[in-house]
Amino acid sequence: MRETALFILLAGIITTARADSKDGCLALNFGHGSVVCVCNATYCDSLGRTVLPDAGQFLSYVSNKAGSRLMESQGQFQKNSTGAALRITLNPSQKFQHIKGFGGAMTDAAAINILSLSSGAQDQLLRQYFSTDGIEYRFVRVPVASCDFSTRLYTYADTPEDYDLQNFTLAKEDVHMKIPLLQRAQALSAQPLYLFASAWSAPAWLKTNGALIGKGSLKGKPGGKEHKTWAQYYIRFLEEYRKYNLSFWGLTSGNEPTAGEMTNYSFQALGFTPETQRDWIALDLGPALHSSSFSKTQLMILDDNRLMLPHWAKVVLSDIKAARYVHGIGVHWYFDRLVPPDVTLTSTHHLYPDYFLFATEACAGWSPVDRGVRLGSWDRAEDYAHDIIQDLNNYVTGWTDWNLALNQDGGPNWVKNFVDSPIIVDPSKDIFYKQPTFYSMAHFSKFLWEESQRVGVSFSQQTSLEMSAFIRPDASAVLIILNRSEEEVPFEVWDQTVGFLPGSAPPHSILTLLWNRQ
Repeated sequence: MRETALFILLAGIITTARADSKDGCLALNFGHGSVVCVCNATYCDSLGRTVLPDAGQFLSYVSNKAGSRLMESQGQFQKNSTGAALRITLNPSQKFQHIKGFGGAMTDAAAINILSLSSGAQDQLLRQYFSTDGIEYRFVRVPVASCDFSTRLYTYADTPEDYDLQNFTLAKEDVHMKIPLLQRAQALSAQPLYLFASAWSAPAWLKTNGALIGKGSLKGKPGGKEHKTWAQYYIRFLEEYRKYNLSFWGLTSGNEPTAGEMTNYSFQALGFTPETQRDWIALDLGPALHSSSFSKTQLMILDDNRLMLPHWAKVVLSDIKAARYVHGIGVHWYFDRLVPPDVTLTSTHHLYPDYFLFATEACAGWSPVDRGVRLGSWDRAEDYAHDIIQDLNNYVTGWTDWNLALNQDGGPNWVKNFVDSPIIVDPSKDIFYKQPTFYSMAHFSKFLWEESQRVGVSFSQQTSLEMSAFIRPDASAVLIILNRSEEEVPFEVWDQTVGFLPGSAPPHSILTLLWNRQ
């Protein structure tokens, strides 16, 4: 562990760091329950590269409300039981879904905030997300044209009646902000990034309400010229980004289709029912993708709250003409508390096991009763970890956060729909804050490699701990544990190939355990 002599003078508070990780967190407390870690162009706490421990050893990484951030320690498996009342048994013969990965969204707002920093601080921020020294995000969601986290309303084809999209043009936000940052992120990543695109609204002249916002859907019917133009709009977007050497792993059939169908949304939206989305995919979007050079692009339906499941999936995937073009189902986390995950996610998986489930958007600070940025909120870190574990334990294959970076107001956002982000930028001081939610994401994204497989886990008694277990492609094991209680919970992990792992989950903590099973 490396000590640092760096001191930060901020808001009249001097804070020094304790080296909890390999490069320690420079902690700052804003009075919201826990601390943020302060980073600048020359310093940021970093876990660094993780190395699998020797056989019989395990690594433990802890983040908690008390201020630890990915604090690493090493321990030894034992041949005999530790006598802990709670035994957690790994059941690798019970095999479930494979993991795709974790990530966030490169919105206009995220790009604006990242670019508001000096070049050195920009690189530092991107490294935190994408490099092997950082938390190794693999997925980036890219809005197609503007969304609420833009500073203006625009599409790429705002010329009325341009059904052939002859005037289709990427915006300055793409060419000068998002694309350069995506290229830099890819250069920092040890593996190819998986980009996926989501559109908020079609051009106003294609819509029934003649506006980008509010309640409105495409004019005409699936198979008609408006629907075919909207399908080609996606193809043109993929073509234009390819000119910058950026290829897309996937796309969604449109962000939150219920917003433009059921409510008078105050920002960009395009309404679909499951029936009209089904027919548009079957007649327009699916054939357009299939006949293009992007036929292998993964198409996800829904891209909306999971409470729409399994109904939405039943409508779209029961139609063979639409289902042949679909690969997965995208879900958002808003209103998750209203519907049990087994009723929505697991039931959908069992109905349609050939289609992956993937979490495409989540953010803290979206609720009107708890709006915007809360620097250092541990409750929000626990909300993230709880939802991710719940999703993973119900067949979800990955989890995508919303904005990669926001300012201290939770924007910019042209409609003032301010929310929180794992990284908050303060350009006036050329620094950024890593929120507790950043570390919540890290406990999953850093350790759950692509193709890791969820396996069974059982308990000797009822417990307040929440957990999910995985076997990685190198045959190592990962166990992630969330303790949302006020009490420390001692336990032992029984892995029949290695022995007994003695452990304890501190109060209000997230714990990742890693060991070699060979």
